[in-house]
Amino acid sequence: MISTPEQGYGTAEKLISLRFPWESMSHEDLQRRDEPDEGERGNRLVHEKSPYLLQHAQNPVDWYPWGDEAFSRAVREDLPVFLSVGYATCHWCHVMAHESFEDPEVAALLNKGFICIKVDREERPDIDSVYMGVCQLMTGQGGWPLTIVMTPDKKPFFAATYIPKESRFSMSGLLTLLPRITRAWHIQRQDLLLSADKILDALQPAADTISSDEPSNETLDEAYEDLLLQFDPEYGGFGNAPKFPTPHTLLFLMRYGNRTGKKRALAMVEKTLDAMQKGGICDQLGGGFHRYSTDPKWRVPHFEKMLYDQALLLMAYTEAFQITRNETYRKTAEDIIVYVLRDLTSPEGAFLSAEDADSREGEGAFYAWTTREIKEVLGDEDAALAILVFSVTESGNFQSPELGPGKNLLYRTQSSSQIAIALAIPGQDFEARLESIKVRLFTAREQRARPLSDDKVLTDWNGLFIAALAQASRVFDKPQYLAAAERAMQFIFSHMLNAEGGLCHRFRAGEAGIDGFSDDYAFIIHALIELYETGLDEKYLSAACSLNEYLIRHFRDETDGGFFTVADSSEPLIVKKKETYDGALPSCNSVSFFNLLRLGGLTGNPDCTDNATTLNRFFRRTVTGSPSAHCWFLCGLLYATGPSQEIVIAGEPESSETMMLVSATRALYLPSVLVLLRPAGERGSLVSQLAPFTTDYTVKDGKATAYLCTGHSCSPPVTDSLELRKMLENAALEKKSYSPILATNL
Repeated sequence: MISTPEQGYGTAEKLISLRFPWESMSHEDLQRRDEPDEGERGNRLVHEKSPYLLQHAQNPVDWYPWGDEAFSRAVREDLPVFLSVGYATCHWCHVMAHESFEDPEVAALLNKGFICIKVDREERPDIDSVYMGVCQLMTGQGGWPLTIVMTPDKKPFFAATYIPKESRFSMSGLLTLLPRITRAWHIQRQDLLLSADKILDALQPAADTISSDEPSNETLDEAYEDLLLQFDPEYGGFGNAPKFPTPHTLLFLMRYGNRTGKKRALAMVEKTLDAMQKGGICDQLGGGFHRYSTDPKWRVPHFEKMLYDQALLLMAYTEAFQITRNETYRKTAEDIIVYVLRDLTSPEGAFLSAEDADSREGEGAFYAWTTREIKEVLGDEDAALAILVFSVTESGNFQSPELGPGKNLLYRTQSSSQIAIALAIPGQDFEARLESIKVRLFTAREQRARPLSDDKVLTDWNGLFIAALAQASRVFDKPQYLAAAERAMQFIFSHMLNAEGGLCHRFRAGEAGIDGFSDDYAFIIHALIELYETGLDEKYLSAACSLNEYLIRHFRDETDGGFFTVADSSEPLIVKKKETYDGALPSCNSVSFFNLLRLGGLTGNPDCTDNATTLNRFFRRTVTGSPSAHCWFLCGLLYATGPSQEIVIAGEPESSETMMLVSATRALYLPSVLVLLRPAGERGSLVSQLAPFTTDYTVKDGKATAYLCTGHSCSPPVTDSLELRKMLENAALEKKSYSPILATNL
């Protein structure tokens, strides 16, 4: 979601905003308490760890962090609560802060009429999710910064995104709104309370009764057809601007196309990946991707860089390379890894959250170039080539009032081969020269003032990137990627466990804090499975099983199914949510569904499979209503409906025979294959405890041996890697045929 100045504000039934007097109130009318003693002055955010909260620590607004102190004071002084939610790299959060929260006049109104609370949405996704739902209910849209006004018992009656200081066009500014709300709180209290109760009633989810039916192959077909209708055949991607990458949509289409043989599914993926890789949304010099594109052609991005986008796009480009063997996809994937390891990795090996959209000179200034700057770095001859390759013009290829005229973002409209042919330059010579150009421009750019980095470590986002890095190590045969992934996981288990053995959500400035959410557990379990599948070290499988048991014990809704966002011991909010929608991040429930299926396949534990079945039934109503909004879940459904394979390899882990069998399982794109290694000796005993069905799987004739099972039947064991690969190729060809619901062409 995004927020823009055009996004307005709302109250339930538009009831209070329409009845507020238009005239401004005097400060005398707003007196609600004595001025604080000198010793009480000061912004309480200075003691917080969140970079976002610390950005507001010197505001004249008397901010509180979310907690009992703020709400107790609101009750004691009978004041409404002004809640502002954002995050450190949010451009419009910065705009609202500079316009309003740093302004003494606005601060005076807030401090006299409200108890003010700041929340970092990345630290407290539970709070953000609840009140973003309020905003969407009341205004029909959402985004950040998120602005909520509520009663002291946390019931909202006003919602907005960005609000300017002064009224403009059809938008009321804070200097107008705040006096209205304060006046209504004093003279129209019952109306506000009635509205808040109605909003709260509307927020309560309908009973999520577990159906006896489950999403099926028809659901997969419907999602595919829906995506065909949304697809942009000219520029790739789905829908109109602003255009988001939605990598898990691409993951679903690749797996669906591989399963069904429908070439249009892969064509949509390739069109989108190609366009994004060439566009300004991709950092052409430093690697990695910006948050989204403001235009349909992927050229002008919103410049923040988020760790979770890097993770999900790394997965998409890695799998696309597996299918197509297109070296551009490998290069793009490895550029993402280079970027994260260089710019978003702590000295201890954990992955940092994000880089800001803004730098000192303005939004996007770090990434923009004039033709003069390019010539100064490259000289005339190479500058001419760079200007051609990256679509640079003297007048500038994008408009930015903040940066002025003549600014260019680097993006490509032609492939290297097209330009090389047009210029009659041999392909290898062209690529070498282009690489030299990019290195020199990157080196020059590094001398600029960098955007600020949000250096907190989030468990869930780390889980996603660890998983992506482990998968890339397996596909690209790069052990160093696995080493980096393992180092990050070691950080999680060394620094981010609480006293009860559960996960913490955030680490910053030497301190872990905030009890883990279901996303933290689901994404780390996913990462542990990927680490196991890559390195075949049973400690990761053991840890995945243990955390999965913790997730089920503390987050599962035993009555209606599914996993809550917060644990059974967490602070109660006005709504206890269960996320299912796969938005910018896949939901805990979607990821857990796939995790349970994979753990069931790896361990043979029927409880995992039973829990996955229950979760599948829980999803029925939401998924069948909007299949394409649940693409990570659908990846799990593709695995569940088969055909899928489990391979047990018995042998010494480091022997060449064992590694050849393992390599045979990685030579093809096989998203529904799981590999379990059963070593000899003590390590084999541990695997037998985790997966008792492997007890009788032993080496044959003194050679490493592979056991391949598809569905509920197993093939004879094999010791030859070529024979194993042939068996997997034959299994991959056994695709179920589908009949398309719509005869839609790309």
